[in-house]
Amino acid sequence: MLARYFEELINKSLTWRNISWLKQHADLPIYLKGILHPKDAQLAIEHGVDGIIVSNHGGQQLDGSIASINALSAISKVVNKQIPIILDGDIRRGNDILKALALGTQCVGIGRPVIWGLSHSGQHGVENILNILQSELKLAMALASCANISEISADLITEL
Repeated sequence: MLARYFEELINKSLTWRNISWLKQHADLPIYLKGILHPKDAQLAIEHGVDGIIVSNHGGQQLDGSIASINALSAISKVVNKQIPIILDGDIRRGNDILKALALGTQCVGIGRPVIWGLSHSGQHGVENILNILQSELKLAMALASCANISEISADLITEL
């Protein structure tokens, strides 16, 4: 029953051409979420998206799909800084942010940790989570000899 419900939510008639239509009718940047393969990243660029969000939707859409962080490096090579990349998911600690930045994302989504903080302690919990992530990122950067974000590069990553 639940599978049937979710199947009805998916519009199977959508194609890459719909992006052109959307760009004509929206006065906002168009970011495409759910990119996990370099070929899809290339198609997204060819069809004029303003940015992509590398995401496996928290593993909720297709069981066993690749982790977002594991897809990022190959996608970053194809995108080659033509458009911004956001990594969604797999961020639990500051060193995860460092890895994502090193692999080519411009920013990360941190929904789950923020929700944990919110559910535990409200606004204070969210602020605490953000402060912890910031402190951990600063420590990871210092340990990697990076004085600022622009010094983070793929050379820092030997394996995921």
